[in-house]
Amino acid sequence: MRDTHDHDTPGWGEETRATLGLAWPLALANLLQMLTYAIDVMFIARLGEEPLAASALAVSLFGLVLWALTGLTGAVAPLIAEAIGARSPSLRPVRRATRMALWLAVISGIAGMGVCLLLDPVMRMTGQQPSIIALANEYNLVIVYSMVPMVLAAVLRNYVSALGRPIFATAITGLGIGVNALANYAFIFGNLGAPALGLTGAAVATIITALFTLAAYVAAILADPALARFRIFYRFWRPDWQRFWLIVRIGAPIALTVTAEAGIFGAAAFLMGRFGASELAGHIVALQLAALAFQVPFGVGQAVTIRVGYYYGARDPVGIQRAGWVALALGAGFMSMTASAMVLAPELLLRIYVDVSDPQNAALVGFALQYLVLAAMFQLVDGVQAVAAGALRGLQDTRVPMWIAIFSYWVPGFGLAIGLGFFTGLEGTGVWIGLATGLASAAVLLTRRWMARERLGLTLRPVGARVTPPVG
Repeated sequence: MRDTHDHDTPGWGEETRATLGLAWPLALANLLQMLTYAIDVMFIARLGEEPLAASALAVSLFGLVLWALTGLTGAVAPLIAEAIGARSPSLRPVRRATRMALWLAVISGIAGMGVCLLLDPVMRMTGQQPSIIALANEYNLVIVYSMVPMVLAAVLRNYVSALGRPIFATAITGLGIGVNALANYAFIFGNLGAPALGLTGAAVATIITALFTLAAYVAAILADPALARFRIFYRFWRPDWQRFWLIVRIGAPIALTVTAEAGIFGAAAFLMGRFGASELAGHIVALQLAALAFQVPFGVGQAVTIRVGYYYGARDPVGIQRAGWVALALGAGFMSMTASAMVLAPELLLRIYVDVSDPQNAALVGFALQYLVLAAMFQLVDGVQAVAAGALRGLQDTRVPMWIAIFSYWVPGFGLAIGLGFFTGLEGTGVWIGLATGLASAAVLLTRRWMARERLGLTLRPVGARVTPPVG
């Protein structure tokens, strides 16, 4: 499909500004979300080692399920973007897609609660201590009730972002941090007239924060004329099964991709644990720094899904091309800077998490410094694969990228991690080389697919007129 009207399409400079305008609030919201989890850890840690370990076990399963369901329902973003790009005179496509995503959030959220209740047998199978199992079950039985409001809020976050209001996501996540801290302070320790519930209080705080976040999105949507005009809560009971199954078809591969990626990092932690406590601790600290940096290209990936989706709806292949390459350049550029910081000033970065001058931390810091050099290597490819996947999602292309991700992470990635970690003298370094190889494979294959998008027919949208999408 060739475009002969590229003068109608925003230029490279305009596209860069538009992508940055969408990406920075989303990236900041991602970083604030990490801070929300960090605050939970800070409060729970004051209860002691066992409650902290118990909550970590529960959150490892809860977080994975939530992350997957957010990917599943997140398929609504390219559908909204497509409808806006097509400039349909009717508000119905956006309203119905969002309504069906909200339906899917409730249905999948309830199913997700059921999956989280399998935590008890999983803990028993993996040989956890009985006292920690008891605490984790107590915490888990309460926190599961935050699942549905969290997935609903994720759908509304996609809605406001696709309609050019990503700053709402930043503001609401920021306000949620305050609510979460206050609720933890009240319900864990019995302050402000609340009962002292200990670890259960932390789960109650999570529910309160989830409900606050959902209510804040609803209030923002109803208060903003540009968001309210689509009337997404109007006739909420009316199904549109065609759109419902379209979201499932696009979103299910995203959910499986998320699970495959989270799975390999979870498996890597178990591999590192075989080498010793210091290796595992160093691995966790280095990975935390890598995860912190990753939130920026992840935000760029979310933004490019929307930008490419606009042009896909407008049947504008030149716009699709520009949006994708601008985002790839931004993601790679940022990760180049963080990679440089990991090589040039690793101890400065480690101070965020540990006291590098404490002799007790010497072994941990030594391993973390080794792993940070390798983390710097995979920063660039991690950013590229996240943005390339986001660009392809804008074209509603998720099934083949899912197979690329599963293959890359688990065949060259996990295969090398085991081979180099256990059958050479590299140990933890070998595991990290495996992780980097898996991400590099995903980056190369996803970028190749992006480059071949026209030849593969991914940019073809059979109906709707070509219209220039909004900039910004």
